[in-house]
Amino acid sequence: MLVAIVGVCASGKTTLVESLRSNGIEAYNVAQEHSCIKKFWQKRNPDFLIMIDATLETIKKRRKVTWDQGRLVVQHERLKDARENADLYIQTDSLSKEMVVQKVLDFIRRTNNVENNDRNA
Repeated sequence: MLVAIVGVCASGKTTLVESLRSNGIEAYNVAQEHSCIKKFWQKRNPDFLIMIDATLETIKKRRKVTWDQGRLVVQHERLKDARENADLYIQTDSLSKEMVVQKVLDFIRRTNNVENNDRNA
C-alpha cells in the first residue's frame, strides 16, 4: 500500500509521513503546494491520497513564516485537484500530531476492511 500526503506548508506532512512509516505504511510527501502541475500527486500512483490543511494562524504558531494569506491562497489553488481527489481530508489546526496520525490509520484500516469484505462476499 502506498499513501501520498499533500497539504499546505507547515500543515504537518513530514511529521505524518514519518509517523505512518514508523507504523509500517509506505507513505511519502508530495510537494504539490509548490507545483503548478495539477495532477503532480498522481505521479507515483498512490493507493490513498490524504490531504492535510492548516490556517495561516496555526502555520505561524508551528513555524516562523514571513508570508501572508496570499501565499496560502496560491497553495490552496495548487492543491485544488488533490483536494477534490483526496480519499481523506483533515484540517489539522485543532489536532495534535498523534490525533492526525490516528485519523489516517483508522481510515486506512476501515477502508482495507471494507475492501477485504467486498472481496470475500
